[in-house]
Amino acid sequence: MTDATELRRRTKELLAAHPPADTDRLDFLRARFDAGLAWVHFPEGLGGLGAPRSLQAVVDAELEAAGAPDNDPRRIGIGLGMAAPTILQYGTQEQKRRFLKPLWTGEEVWCQLFSEPGAGSDLAALGTRAVREGEEWVVNGQKVWTSSAHLARWAILIARTDPDAPKHRGITYFVCDMTDPGVEVRPLRQITGEAEFNEVFLTDVRIPDAHRLGEVGDGWRVAQTTLNNERVAIGGMRLPREGGMIGPVAKTWRERPELRTHDLHQRLLKLWVEAEVARLTGERLRQQLVAGQPGPEGAGMKLAFARLNQEISGLEVELRGEEGLLYDDWTMRRPELVDFTGRDAGYRYLRSKGNSIEGGTSEVLLNIVAERVLGLPAEPRTDKDVAWKDLAR
Repeated sequence: MTDATELRRRTKELLAAHPPADTDRLDFLRARFDAGLAWVHFPEGLGGLGAPRSLQAVVDAELEAAGAPDNDPRRIGIGLGMAAPTILQYGTQEQKRRFLKPLWTGEEVWCQLFSEPGAGSDLAALGTRAVREGEEWVVNGQKVWTSSAHLARWAILIARTDPDAPKHRGITYFVCDMTDPGVEVRPLRQITGEAEFNEVFLTDVRIPDAHRLGEVGDGWRVAQTTLNNERVAIGGMRLPREGGMIGPVAKTWRERPELRTHDLHQRLLKLWVEAEVARLTGERLRQQLVAGQPGPEGAGMKLAFARLNQEISGLEVELRGEEGLLYDDWTMRRPELVDFTGRDAGYRYLRSKGNSIEGGTSEVLLNIVAERVLGLPAEPRTDKDVAWKDLAR
């Protein structure tokens, strides 16, 4: 079994064969993947060594100390946090070999084609259709709120393949080529002024059956793997103490004593404690992931993440007073990633409003926690066994 000592030995061999100072960044990342040091818990040949997930920190620390480049994980977060675990669990060997390496090195960016204008919170009601023609599927429909679609080479996509089945059972999961001529990406300008999200129109997009993940009609079950990992990726990211939104507020409080009031002090203390509790809970959740895939507990972390970000950013605006309303880069930008901490307080306040929508709305996540974590009675669902084509729309 691969242990920490073995991983340190392999890491030193990688660094000796490919010195970071003298090796092209992409060449180094490819070599790291081939050495099994990308995701140590993945199988051999797929960027890992079949080691415990917890040992990834050993490799990361050694490489960071040596000044080795990383794969810019924030830029490729959808691929790392959502597509990769789904491909690993449901993909064929050929799919895993084709997609995982360029996904991890960042050569190919991924996006997620799930939500639709008429099926956001009720994702299972989606209407994008995929019709089989021989060894291909012809896809038509519209997706929305698609982060990084303007940068993506590939997308994970769910589409309806059987309109006669109830809404949860007639869905199939695909990998979609974003360079297909039938894929049209349009920017959606947000309250921040930038266009980080997109709407995507699919017109006669042809997807080979070889790019289907899981069985036909089993897409909802496959999508649960993606969604559970997404919520952990959003709400359970690894942070140092005072990482995330709470850091800039605490820094302002220490450096600007003239802004302080008793009421704001009490609120800041409360939110600081809650942010630290959420951070430590995230650490515990990641430790539990050593035993397998994330479950519905990730919904609770994502709920806390959204609420805390919105309350903390609101407090920051109040603390700064008039200057908290300033936002000096109100432009129609197409960013590669969301930067919460490196921007103005006004940006953080506006952008955090989306936290309770992206990755599952807070209302839906509350139901998941209630039913699947706490075991409370399920909400009545009168459309559960009704064919999708017969649903009122």
